[in-house]
Amino acid sequence: MKRLVTLDLQYFAGEKTEKATPKKRQDARKKGQVAKSQDVNTAIVLLGVFLFLLFGGSYLKDIVINIMSHTLQEYMLMELTEANIQMLFLAILKELVLLLGPIMLVAMVGGIIANYMQVGFLFSTEAIQPKLEKLDPIKGFKRIFSVRAIVELLKSILKISFVGLVTFMVLWNRIDEILILSQKSVGTAMVTIGSLTVQMGLFASGALLFLSLLDYFYQKYDFEKNIRMSKQDIKDEYKNIEGDPLIKSKIKQRQREMAMRRMMQEVPNADVVITNPTHYAVALKYDESKLDAPYVVAKGVDFVAQKIKMIAKEQEIITVENRPLARALYSQSEIGDAIPEEFFKAVAEILAYVYRTKNKI
Repeated sequence: MKRLVTLDLQYFAGEKTEKATPKKRQDARKKGQVAKSQDVNTAIVLLGVFLFLLFGGSYLKDIVINIMSHTLQEYMLMELTEANIQMLFLAILKELVLLLGPIMLVAMVGGIIANYMQVGFLFSTEAIQPKLEKLDPIKGFKRIFSVRAIVELLKSILKISFVGLVTFMVLWNRIDEILILSQKSVGTAMVTIGSLTVQMGLFASGALLFLSLLDYFYQKYDFEKNIRMSKQDIKDEYKNIEGDPLIKSKIKQRQREMAMRRMMQEVPNADVVITNPTHYAVALKYDESKLDAPYVVAKGVDFVAQKIKMIAKEQEIITVENRPLARALYSQSEIGDAIPEEFFKAVAEILAYVYRTKNKI
């Protein structure tokens, strides 16, 4: 029974039920793993391009007419020489840049805006690094027939059906104009076809944008689901960040031991040890070259105090009993610091007594 309970606890500890921590999100972002929908990019780019065609159609029409007129009136009548071919190539290339450049610029700006709206500024090469595991046919087969692949297939069918229905409705509403295109002049027919194309593109872009918003929310849900963590993952991450508590305690213990040894090594240099006979001991030294006032070289309570007194006795350092002064110095001064000013008089009297005892003055 106990073994079953242990296995159940391990199962629940390993189940990914917790939201990702900020560190997990940051690590995923560094790898290029973010909630992002490619359909949002496609929809915004298409919408931007067709809006440009709507408002900049006259500009594009003038360039196309200019190219055709130059071609039929000038370029077709020129002799084919090496110099003329180079000149024709540069001239037509310039016209094409003026024609296609604005469209490509709008598409690029739309793509940048779509990406920034979804993930902000992000640069990561992790996603494009070659990985040999992608060549594994077994893993590739699993990806093809996975739940995610089925969801993507259903999404594609939904997009094609919905966008197709919207464009069909646009055509159906203008069926009368389409049926009489053969009776119109070439220019009028081209204007009608251009208008119909832009209208279909705008409606299709709007429909795709609506579907892409739904896809973005799905991608966000799927991303949150994939980066979930188990309780054990959170504990391991905390240990990696803060360090193993057992190791930290051992490090602190080692640091205390080293500090204690250094402090005890300074006790023989003290001039006097002021004690509370049973609990407190504070070792003081006065050195004009270091500080203008006496300073604490060691202090401690209970066992440490007894250790300080023992070393002082071995080194023949005078020990003075002063209970209130020992307590006050221990609580109000730190090792290596000068004693507070209010204790100058009391300590000076003690040092004078020590120096007289040692025949230093």
